[in-house]
Amino acid sequence: MIRTLGKAMQVAGLVILPVAMLMQLTGGIRAATGSFSVSAMLILMVGGVAIFLLGRLVEGYGGP
Repeated sequence: MIRTLGKAMQVAGLVILPVAMLMQLTGGIRAATGSFSVSAMLILMVGGVAIFLLGRLVEGYGGP
């Protein structure tokens, strides 16, 4: 059960990264002023990496 949760978190983390890049390219992410901003994409990407790493730790603690 715990391993499955960890693997699901890893997949979610891997899916967030390209989605953030795609949203940036298509204009789905914009700053409050409406100008081009990379900060929202960076926040999403850091969040995706964090979710992936947490998933890896959870999977590791889940045992074999």
